[in-house]
Amino acid sequence: KKSEQELKDEEMELFTKYYMEWKGGKKSDNISYANIPRFYYRLPAEDEVLLQKLREESRAVFLQRKSRELLDNEELQNLWFLLDKHQTSPMIGEEAMINYENFLQVGEKAGPKCKQFFTAKIFAKLLHNDPCGRISIMQFFNYVMRKG
Repeated sequence: KKSEQELKDEEMELFTKYYMEWKGGKKSDNISYANIPRFYYRLPAEDEVLLQKLREESRAVFLQRKSRELLDNEELQNLWFLLDKHQTSPMIGEEAMINYENFLQVGEKAGPKCKQFFTAKIFAKLLHNDPCGRISIMQFFNYVMRKG
């Protein structure tokens, strides 16, 4: 008498055989399918304790790494101080503005965690019809707080 697993394996083999005959031959003519990376991994079952622990640990390490990348309160205060110090006049109403040259200077002084925010792409994204080619310091700071 065959076990349940053996029956399932045999059924799968027969299914594959008949399917391939019906389909007309090889598994795939396109070699590029072999190069596509696997992107889905099933969640571990309840009885797979080691896999569950591995998943929990890897998630914890990932979250720790992400939290180290976040700016703490002191770094945010330092960034605001630098932005305020390097603002470019004239102000628009109550809104302090900064041009691209000063923006890059602040980026150099702000520290390694802030470096990702001082790119031309982000500056251009926040640029809105200012005749002097500046962005709002408050808008940039809010962007950093949302994204970082």
